[in-house]
Amino acid sequence: MAAQSQYEELARQLSAIGAIKRGLSRILPPECPTGSAAVLSLLGRHGEMRMSRLAELLAVDMSVTSRHVAHVAERGWIERSPDPADRRSRILRLTAAGNDMLGVLAERHIESLARTLSDWSDDEVGQLNVLLERLRASFGNCRAWAGHHEQIRAHEQTRTSAQTRVSPA
Repeated sequence: MAAQSQYEELARQLSAIGAIKRGLSRILPPECPTGSAAVLSLLGRHGEMRMSRLAELLAVDMSVTSRHVAHVAERGWIERSPDPADRRSRILRLTAAGNDMLGVLAERHIESLARTLSDWSDDEVGQLNVLLERLRASFGNCRAWAGHHEQIRAHEQTRTSAQTRVSPA
């Protein structure tokens, strides 16, 4: 197991990833904000799916997913069709225009990363990819992980409340 200082440094580095993501979001076309880009990316990677599956992959609730889906559907980038297995559900799939936008997004991201990491070797980029994938896999399902930490917070609050009641006056 890594030393405590290693985890402290990792926490600092991970907090910087938010700034990197914000920087990458600035290269997105104005008509395709981050949430819409994520929807297109997931549909491109996984193929057609129900909105509930998309929400799971995005690790957000259905109301957020619904807003993102409405945005991309209004632009003609996806189509929503009745699910033959359950007419109450919809199947989401990319349209030709959605595939075109996905190509634009990929091109912009690749160009930006190639430019930013131009002084990195192919091996270094490969190592980063492997380590980030391993990190992501270690966290597993983001929703389950968030639920675990909510349980820890609840336990800490209960313990703090109990200590407050027992504390001498």
